[in-house]
Amino acid sequence: MYRSIRMVIVLAIAAIVASSAGAAPPEYVQQPSKVAVKRRGLDNVFAKLQAGKEVRIAYFGGSITAANGWRVKTLKWFQDRYPKAKVVEINAAIGGTGSDLGVYRCRQDVLSHKPDLIFVEFAVNDGGAEPINIWRSMEGIVRQAWAQDPNIDICYIYTMVTGFTGDYDKGMFPRATSADEMLAEYYGIPAVSVAYPTAQLAREGKLWYTPKKDDQGKEIAPPPGVIVWSDDGVHPRDAGHEIYAQCIEDQLVSWETGAKPQAHELKAPFIADNWEHAKLVPLQPSMLTPGWKQLSPTEGLGAAFHGFMPVIWSADKPGEKITFKFKGTAVKLYDLMGPTIAKAIVTLDGKTSTVTQFDQWCNYWRLATLNIADGLPNDVHTVTVEISPDQPDRKAVTDQFKNDPKFDPKAYDGTVMNIGSIMLIGEVNAER
Repeated sequence: MYRSIRMVIVLAIAAIVASSAGAAPPEYVQQPSKVAVKRRGLDNVFAKLQAGKEVRIAYFGGSITAANGWRVKTLKWFQDRYPKAKVVEINAAIGGTGSDLGVYRCRQDVLSHKPDLIFVEFAVNDGGAEPINIWRSMEGIVRQAWAQDPNIDICYIYTMVTGFTGDYDKGMFPRATSADEMLAEYYGIPAVSVAYPTAQLAREGKLWYTPKKDDQGKEIAPPPGVIVWSDDGVHPRDAGHEIYAQCIEDQLVSWETGAKPQAHELKAPFIADNWEHAKLVPLQPSMLTPGWKQLSPTEGLGAAFHGFMPVIWSADKPGEKITFKFKGTAVKLYDLMGPTIAKAIVTLDGKTSTVTQFDQWCNYWRLATLNIADGLPNDVHTVTVEISPDQPDRKAVTDQFKNDPKFDPKAYDGTVMNIGSIMLIGEVNAER
């Protein structure tokens, strides 16, 4: 039964892919859920492990991967199972980010470290994205990796959020995971759904997604044999991460026998306008007005974000500008959002608009993107980003804390921009 269903899916995807050779994009089809699919497997990495060589494993995802959970546990599994090999971790996970940022930072944060294996975990953070955009970014990641080295193995990891339970309980993958599966089937990428056993345990009454509480709001201890999976319905407690790790390790054991290394095929694109050419481009002094300064990489925000933004340019005076030209189809700025972030006056090819990034989580600084434009004609474009004299409305944060005796409204008074890179699909011209 499973084999016949899978064959129908393969044939359907083949037809979809064939039709994608023209102008029409592939047709999204929701996929049946399953715990794992080996496909081409991870033969290259297992061959190196079994030969006792150095193996570099990249963990590429959001906060679920950034946590000291399944990432740490599976890394230890590799190290313990293959003690003669030198297993090196590449931690490329950033909380609150999806594949739409991942495809831009893939070269800098993952491929520059020459991985042998990339675990890709964006199913939860891509949950609100349309399949067409998931394909653009996820295929871009695959094609960037195999263009650099066709021997890099990739494995998709499908994580859980309680909003996915309805689909899993019906035997189906949710939308983002289904989109990933269609792409994985096309390229032969193995995948493990750690959400699958999580949902299964919940259906069996062995797992509570979140704590249950009594009338006084006190957490109720679960019955013997029942675990509490998370506090918020998305970020697992250690017991939840143990389910994830065990699920992945079980699949790895079943895939490691008979490893026959071979290069992966970089076949014709699944979707013609994928973001294979997305990149981070450093800002150059020639693009900046005199008020911009580099933050120190050893203190403050410069140190806190140095791992993902090696250089951060900062300015805090209205009127300070960034100006550059590029030839391409999409442009953003890789920046920081926080308490004193400025409004941006953005001018693209002579058309001006104002961009406000401030939101309810801006009581601290975090990585973000300032969107300028995508879907542009592949021509030369001119961009100017200027600090506005008008501050954003800060009420989304200040109203939360105004009754706190320690609240200081001056902490939210400012017009600061902290920019790490230009996010680009195209090529930049540094001339102002």
